[in-house]
Amino acid sequence: MRTVAAAIPDPRALALSAPALTALHEWAGPADPGMATLASIHYNLFLGSLLDHDHEERDLEPWLRMDRIGTFLCTEAEHGNDAVNMETTAEYDRASRQFVLHTPGPGAAKWMPNTSLTGGPKDAVVAARLLVDGRDLGIFLFLTPLSDERGHLPGVSVERLPHTSGAPVDHCATRFHHVRLPHSAMLQGDHGRLSPEGEFESTLGSPRIRFLRSIGRVSMGKLCMSGYSLGATRQAIAVAVRHGSTRLTSGMTKGIRVPLMAHRSHHEPLLDALATTYAATLLHRSVVRQWEVAEEAEREEVDRLVAVTKGWITWAARETMTTCRERCGAKGLLLTQGIAGQLAANEGTITAEGDNKVIWVKAAGELLMGGFTPKPPSETAPEQRSLRDGTHLQDLMADVERIWHERARTRLRSGGVRGNPMARWNGAVTPALELVAAHAHRLAGEALLEGADRVTAEEAEHIRDLHRLFALRQVAAHSGELLAGERLTAEQVRRLPDEVERVVADLEPHILALTERFFVPENLPGSDPAGLVEAAPEASAGGPESLTGGTGGPRESEPDAA
Repeated sequence: MRTVAAAIPDPRALALSAPALTALHEWAGPADPGMATLASIHYNLFLGSLLDHDHEERDLEPWLRMDRIGTFLCTEAEHGNDAVNMETTAEYDRASRQFVLHTPGPGAAKWMPNTSLTGGPKDAVVAARLLVDGRDLGIFLFLTPLSDERGHLPGVSVERLPHTSGAPVDHCATRFHHVRLPHSAMLQGDHGRLSPEGEFESTLGSPRIRFLRSIGRVSMGKLCMSGYSLGATRQAIAVAVRHGSTRLTSGMTKGIRVPLMAHRSHHEPLLDALATTYAATLLHRSVVRQWEVAEEAEREEVDRLVAVTKGWITWAARETMTTCRERCGAKGLLLTQGIAGQLAANEGTITAEGDNKVIWVKAAGELLMGGFTPKPPSETAPEQRSLRDGTHLQDLMADVERIWHERARTRLRSGGVRGNPMARWNGAVTPALELVAAHAHRLAGEALLEGADRVTAEEAEHIRDLHRLFALRQVAAHSGELLAGERLTAEQVRRLPDEVERVVADLEPHILALTERFFVPENLPGSDPAGLVEAAPEASAGGPESLTGGTGGPRESEPDAA
């Protein structure tokens, strides 16, 4: 972490920039997922939280220089996705003008990483329930020293938890025993301020909204987790495609050996993974840009978009890395290959900053209850549209979205028992989650198709082919619904496998060049197939200059290149 810190010219600017933070995760994650996890906590959750609150009179230098490492303590042993019900308290003592931070029981222990003595002195921003004269004012963050060069400070107890299967970080249970903090410890802002005399004021009337504003960096964290998954996914594809391009196996003629990649059964799954990863990368770039420019009135919608994107990308990463691991055979199990270990570490992104299923359930409810208006169906009859037309394929993905929206709305209105909201929601949640998935696919398809407009004509052809493959897979998966809804003809349904076959054949000669545009260096862990074979001559070719900027890293002038 200190090596990374020494290379960052302005840590404050890094913490305040969504493009910079997500880029850090995309590149650091594949190199060292454990370090990337801790850097994410330090720069985004800890330092970002300090910068998002009143900080003009706070000396940030120890954390900017990383003399001290910052941590973020929100989740409790018995309160994860329902953190709004956490039990940790910070009671204000008017007489001493101090807060008393306390863990009332085992279930309130903070269940988060990087509070051990490993790495040197640490501090935390701790989410706790603010109590003033016995009145609960909601949850806020409190800057709390945890340790110094001699060990943990009085009143702070830290118990290491068992190792996880993912990134090697020090998961811990952290408790506070009547720890006294100065008035300046509370992170304050318009959502909540407490004067030294104990008078509270806020521009927000809802304690829940005040809490969400306090931990606003968790939404940024979703973009960071997505960025890590993207980086690890692109590395996995690079390893698998380079391996398949160099490893020889039997061909169809006796005595003739061919690269693994020559076989359709080998390269077709990798092309699907490649198309999904291009779409995911460009969707992520789009969402980061929207996050950067969103006005306050747009924040709720963008937060939902971030949650939908995070769930889809991190789940897609799991599926893609599994495919890549299998395509590398036994070598794919070696940690030096850079896939198996990253696959395990990626499980953390599926849970971190909100469990995927939980944040998708929340998004599903919002999409159903007025947060989304489906795109109307195309007025052009299906038989007059081509399955090779990217715009038509996007219309079909919008049709899938609309079908699941209508089904979930119908279930919500008619399902369950009167007076039983849980039964009504249980009847609607399955199609509602299908709606969220369809929403993510449509947005990713749009981002991929729009990406073709920013490259040369030759490159655009390949991008449109990737979009066609990506969209055809989604359409095929829902062809029954589309046929029943008269958005596809029976003949088009019969032709879907042939259309997929056609685009796979068109893309196969370009799979290595398209993969090299991910800029995965040869010296990253696993970027060479276990060092047992030499890279194919084409492997060092960067592809068309306008996308790659040569064979090194990406050029600053072209940050949107996939």
